[in-house]
Amino acid sequence: MRSRRHLAMSRSAHTSAFVALCALALAVPAGAASAAPDDPDGEAAVTQQLQEVQSLPSQWWWDESGPDTRRARALLRQMTLDEKVDMLHGELNNFYGFYNGPIERLGIPALTMADGPAGVRIANPAVNDQEATQLPSPIALAATWDTALAEQYGQVAGDEAFRTGHNVLLSPAVDIARVAQAGRAFEALGEDPLLSGTMGAAEIRGIQSHPVVADIKHYNVYTQETNRLSGGNAVVDERALQEIYTRPFAIGVEQGRPGSAMCAFNKVNGVYACESDELLNRILKAQLDFEGWVMSDYGATHSTTQAILGGLDQEMPGNTTPQTGPGACFFCGPLLDAVRAGQVPVSRIDDAVLRILRPMFALGLFDNPPVVSALPEAEHGAFARQVAERSAVLLKNDSAALPLQANVGSIAVIGADADSVVAGGGSSLVKPTYTVSPLEGIQARAGAGVLVRHVAGADPVTSASLIPGPDPIPSDFLSTGAENGLRAEYFTEPDFTGPIADRTDPYAAINAGFFLFQGFNAQSPHFPLQTRDMAGSIRWTGTLTAPVDGTYGIAVTTTGSATVTLDGAAVLIAEPTGEVSTTSVDVDLVAGVEHELLVEYVNDGPGGTDAGAVFQLGWTTPDGVVAPQALAAADLARSSQAAVVLVRDYSSEGGDKPDLDLPNGQAELIRQVAAANPRTVVVLVAGGAVQTSDWESGVPAIIHSWFGGQEQGNALAGILFGDVNPSGRLPISLPVDEDSTPVSTPEQYPGVGLDQLFTEGIYVGYRGYEEFDITPQYSFGHGLSYTTYDYRNLRTAPSAQGLQVKVAVRNTGAVTGTETVQVYVGNLPTRQVQSAPKVLAGWATVTLQPGERQQVTVALSPESVSYWDVDRDRWRTPRGDIPVYVGSSSTDIRLTGTLRTTGRPAR
Repeated sequence: MRSRRHLAMSRSAHTSAFVALCALALAVPAGAASAAPDDPDGEAAVTQQLQEVQSLPSQWWWDESGPDTRRARALLRQMTLDEKVDMLHGELNNFYGFYNGPIERLGIPALTMADGPAGVRIANPAVNDQEATQLPSPIALAATWDTALAEQYGQVAGDEAFRTGHNVLLSPAVDIARVAQAGRAFEALGEDPLLSGTMGAAEIRGIQSHPVVADIKHYNVYTQETNRLSGGNAVVDERALQEIYTRPFAIGVEQGRPGSAMCAFNKVNGVYACESDELLNRILKAQLDFEGWVMSDYGATHSTTQAILGGLDQEMPGNTTPQTGPGACFFCGPLLDAVRAGQVPVSRIDDAVLRILRPMFALGLFDNPPVVSALPEAEHGAFARQVAERSAVLLKNDSAALPLQANVGSIAVIGADADSVVAGGGSSLVKPTYTVSPLEGIQARAGAGVLVRHVAGADPVTSASLIPGPDPIPSDFLSTGAENGLRAEYFTEPDFTGPIADRTDPYAAINAGFFLFQGFNAQSPHFPLQTRDMAGSIRWTGTLTAPVDGTYGIAVTTTGSATVTLDGAAVLIAEPTGEVSTTSVDVDLVAGVEHELLVEYVNDGPGGTDAGAVFQLGWTTPDGVVAPQALAAADLARSSQAAVVLVRDYSSEGGDKPDLDLPNGQAELIRQVAAANPRTVVVLVAGGAVQTSDWESGVPAIIHSWFGGQEQGNALAGILFGDVNPSGRLPISLPVDEDSTPVSTPEQYPGVGLDQLFTEGIYVGYRGYEEFDITPQYSFGHGLSYTTYDYRNLRTAPSAQGLQVKVAVRNTGAVTGTETVQVYVGNLPTRQVQSAPKVLAGWATVTLQPGERQQVTVALSPESVSYWDVDRDRWRTPRGDIPVYVGSSSTDIRLTGTLRTTGRPAR
C-alpha cells in the first residue's frame, strides 16, 4: 500500500482568484475559456494560473485532499441519476481526442481530452493551426533513463495541453515492449517494468503540475496491434501479470497518482480488459489503491452491466454491436435502464462519478479552466532538442569513427527522408510547430566551408511497409514515360468509376484503414498523400524494365482482388481470401526490355488490423540486382569524406511490423554506401527494434535516434560533430532478428487464432535473453560514449533509506560525459519459485568531467528482490543472499557482489 505521509493540500485553496474565470469557462460548451478582449492571446491569464498552480508543494497528492473530496461529495448529492450517467460516457466531438460534455446546471466543466504520448495532438483546427511541440517519442524519453527529464517532459506536455484548451492528457503509456515487431512500442517506455513505471510516474507528476489530468494507459497486457480490435486474448499467468505487466502501473499509481487510467482493447485470460473485475476492481482499484477513474479506449467497451460492475467508470465512444452497428453507447440509455431494473446499484454509479469529480476538483479543473493562449514555441522546441540529444544511443563506434573530424570537408547525407522529420503514426502523431530535418541540422552545423550533399538512395516509406511479403518493385524499374514510377488512378467505386486522383506513385502499394485517418498518417512526404477514401479500386499503368536477364518473382500481397498484366497478357490473378495473403508467379525477363504493365486492384476483401485497402506489388529478383538509387548514393559517398545514411521504419498504432527488416531496400543501400566509404555512419530513425545483423559488419558507427521530435536534425548534428556526447541507453533489447527473441514462436506472437500465449512467463525482454541463452545484437541498457568510465568500490547493504548500492565511478576519458549506472539482481534465494537471472533493481545517472570521480548511490526497488506469491496474493522477499551486478548494460557488468535480505514482505 502507498505511503500517506505526503502533504495533502487542495489545489483549489490556491486558486480562489480564478472563480470568475471558472464561471466564464462554464459558459463555453467546449469547456475551454476564451482569451479576454484586452489580452487576445490570453497570455496574462494563463501565466497567472500557471504560477499559482506551480507554487504548490512538490509532494502534493490530489487523492489525499480532504477538502476536495468533500466538495466532490457535496456536488454528487445534487446530481440526478440522468446527470450522473451523463458523466459516465463520452460523446463524439471532432475538436478533441475524447470528450465529455459539461453539466451547466451544476457548473461541471467539460472534460476536453487530447491524445498526448509524444506531445499534444490538437484536433481543433481553430487552435494554433493544430500545431504543438512534437516531442521525441516516449521510447526515446525512456532511452534517457532520466526521471528529472521525464518530469520536465510531462510539464511541457501538460503546459501545452492547458494552453490549447485541454484538461485531460491521454498519457503516458506504460505498456511493456514484449514483441519486437510491436507497432506501438514507440508510444511506451520499454521492456522493463521498473524503468517504464518510474519514467511514467515522473511524467504523470509533470503533467499534473498543471490543471490537467494525466491518463495512465493501456491497462493491461496490451502488447501487440495484431487482432487488437477483434478480440485478441492475452493468456498470461498470475506471476507474469503481476511482476511484468501490472508493475509499471503500480509504480505509476504510487509515485505519480494519475487522475485517470485507460483500459485496453484486448482481452486478458478470456475477459475484455475494460470489463474485467480481476483487472479493474481487484487489482487496479483494491490492490494498487488507484482512486481516479477508469475510461475505456475508443471502441473498447463491449457491455453495459458487466463493464460497469467490472470496474469501468467511463465509456468512450466508437463502440459497435451487431444490433446497432457503429455508434453503440453502453453507458447511455442501457445503463439508465440497468440501474432502474436493479441490475446496477446506484452506489456503483455514485462511486464512478465520484472517481471523476475528485481529481477534477483536486487537480484544478473546476477552478482553473484552460485558456487558449500562445505556446512558448522556442522554449519548448529547445527542450525537445535536449531530450533528443540525451536519448540518442550510440550502438557502435569502431575505430572512433565518431565524432566527425573537425577538418571534414564533405559529407554525403543519404536517405529518402533525411530532409524531413520522421515520427510515429496513429493517435500520438503531433503536428509540429516547426521542424529541423537531419539534412538541415547537418548543413547548419557543418557551415559554409563543408560541402553537404543529399540523395534519397531508396524509395519513400509509407504504411505499406507493414504489409508482409516482398518489398515493392522500386521506382527505378518503373516508368510512366516521363518519370520513374507508375501512373496511379484512384476510384471511389470497385468498378473503376468515380475518379478521385490521377497522379504518379513511386510504386504500387496502399495500406489504408487506421493508418490513413487524417492526422494519423506518418508516411514520407515524398510519396503522394494517400487517404482513406482511395479505397474502392486503383489502376496503376506504366512500364516495367528488368535490370538483368533472369527469372523474377512477381508478387501481389492483398486482401482483395488484383490482376497483373504484362504486354497485354494477364500473368497473375489474386482472389480475395479473407486475410492478407501473397500470390506470386515467376516470369522470365530480359534486361533493358520495356514491358507494358497494368495493375488493377479492387478493395473487395477485409482489411488488416483496421478495415481498409491493402495492396502491394512486389518482386524477388535474381542475385546481384541493386537499385540505381542505391548505386547513385554509393557514388556520392565515394566522392565524400564521410557518409551519413538515415534509414527509417514505419511504426504506428493499428499494425505491427511484419519483421525487423528495413523496408524498401534500405539494407542494400547501407551495404552499397559502406562499401564505397569506410567512414559511413548509419542513423536509425525508428520506433523500436530494427535488424542490423544483415548489414552492419561493414559499418563503423551506428546511432539509434528513435523518433527524435521536431528538433531531431539539430540534435543529431550535435552528436555527429561531437558537440554532444551521446549518453542514451537502450530501453529495449535489439535482437539479431525477429526469430531470435524470447517471444518468437507463432503461439506467442501473433498467437493461435485470437489467443496470444505468454508461455515465456516472467522472462520478457532481457530476462528472457538471459534465461533462454539468446544472444541479442545489442543488450538492454547498452549505449556507448565518446569517453570511458571506470567502476570501483562496490558496497551493498541495507540502510535506513532502504536497499542501496554504492559505487565509485570515474570518467577516464578526455570529454565530459553522462553515465547511467545500472544495478541488477540475480536469482532469488528460494526454492519456492524460479526467478530471472537478472532483474533491473535500480539505476542512477551521473555527469562527470574528464578525470572526475563520484560515489554514486543507487536506491533499489524492494519488488526487484521479491517475487509475487500467487498463494498469498502479495510480494514476498526471501531471506538470504542475492547476487548484485553493477555495470553499464545488462551484459556489460563491471562489478559483482551480494545483498542480504531479511525475508520480510516487500510491501
